[in-house]
Amino acid sequence: MQQVSTHDALPDPRNADVLVYINGDLVPREDAKISVFDSGYLVGDGVWEGLRLHDGEFAFLKEHMDRLFQGAAAIGMKMEMSRQDYIDALRQTVEANNMETDVHVRLMVTRGIKKTPSQDPRLLISPPTVVITAEHKVANPDVVDQGIRLFTSTVRRGSPDYLDPRLNCHSKLHEVVALVQALNAGADEALMLDIHGFVATCNATNFFIVKNSEVWTSTGQYCMNGITRGNVIRVCRENDILVYEKNFSLTDVYDADESFVTGSFGGLTPVTEVDGRKIRDFENRPMTKRLTKLYHNLIEADIQQAKAARS
Repeated sequence: MQQVSTHDALPDPRNADVLVYINGDLVPREDAKISVFDSGYLVGDGVWEGLRLHDGEFAFLKEHMDRLFQGAAAIGMKMEMSRQDYIDALRQTVEANNMETDVHVRLMVTRGIKKTPSQDPRLLISPPTVVITAEHKVANPDVVDQGIRLFTSTVRRGSPDYLDPRLNCHSKLHEVVALVQALNAGADEALMLDIHGFVATCNATNFFIVKNSEVWTSTGQYCMNGITRGNVIRVCRENDILVYEKNFSLTDVYDADESFVTGSFGGLTPVTEVDGRKIRDFENRPMTKRLTKLYHNLIEADIQQAKAARS
């Protein structure tokens, strides 16, 4: 079976000519460059957000801005721009590219340029570097039809006293190593355990299982603070679907009725197997399909609310 990814997108030739926002300037994609002395390049020092543009509005913009500023505060990075400045820059970028919907936007903020390669923030010689990339991206429908296969990596999601797993930061090497293990094992993405051996998350998405019409996900202590994860939990609670944030093990996963992962780009993507064990009801996956519909309804409601607020 061909390997796939939750980030697989349909090809779009328009992306060859997109303009990229760099510190207030919009430059052609091929000219989009930052300094080799930038903190993000040197030591992975920065925070970022991945957003979706639907019908001219950014879905769950408040939640994304909250997480961006929370992350910056957590790493002690001063944000020179205000929340509204970032929102204006996001809109400037998509408008310059004549983008309206089915657009994926990545907002990246690093600590800035250093006068010499170093971790030390006292060596900064610039404000934070702000980059916004916007691309026409429609998720590949074959991935949803086919589903993804997971492999449990030996790389664990760590404890918050050395790098909080909830932090959406540029330092992702441990997740890349986990993904490399999964790819070498013939799977599509990696499932990662926490320091106690319980299921935590995937390398780039959040993980859910369904058992006896109940939806389970991890406690949230050792996984990414996913916006889509939170919205799936929200629609469960608003529609009387039993949902639990709890510790569970691979034993529970191997016996699950359904499984799916969540992310801002792919939404809900079904999982077909974990470590070679087939998920029991992948073909029908009634709960996954129901939650997908409820999640899409929530996006639409958020977009309409954003439109009303701007009118």
